Amino acid sequence: MGRPPRPLLTRDGIMRAALALIDEEGADALSTTRIAARLGVKGPSLYNYVSSRDEIVAGIGDLIVAEMDLDPAVRPWTAALDAWARSYRAALARHPHTVPLLASRPTRSAAALRGYACAFAVLRAAGWPEEHVLPVVQSLEYLLIGSALHLGRPADAGWTAETLPPGLEPLLNAPDDFRERAFETGLAALIRSFEETLDGLRATHDG
Repeated sequence: MGRPPRPLLTRDGIMRAALALIDEEGADALSTTRIAARLGVKGPSLYNYVSSRDEIVAGIGDLIVAEMDLDPAVRPWTAALDAWARSYRAALARHPHTVPLLASRPTRSAAALRGYACAFAVLRAAGWPEEHVLPVVQSLEYLLIGSALHLGRPADAGWTAETLPPGLEPLLNAPDDFRERAFETGLAALIRSFEETLDGLRATHDG
């Protein structure tokens, strides 16, 4: 009897197995040994396709970015940013265990860098001065990552009335969708502030 066929490995398959592992078991479970076991091979086999754990994390980032959508044809620019923000948060919400892992590392994902380039192009086309382009995008991204980090967390920490100071009713009586409301409030405030800032820059330039 011949040997069973060796499982076919691909770089994309490794990344998808890694993402599934994190989705199911959390970021601490990520290792080449665990990924290889899912794929039916030995750990060292993966290094024919990926060079390091960091490369795997970057590849996971590529998969998540691929689930986002930034359409530079959307007008006005505020609608493009709003749509991108919602798509970004939705992608992170589908993979909440990856958020701390990705947020703790420099951006190395090629897909993420292309996303930045597209967002920058949208802002330049709207008339934003070059020195404001990165702060606008990153301030929006900070809201999205902070929002995503809190997805799935319990609403309280098992507090008891005896241990709490007075005045915490908004926190103690928070509705089930308070995280969604917080995201909507923050996103609307940011985009409104961006509009006002750009209007002020234009007025200064024209004056």
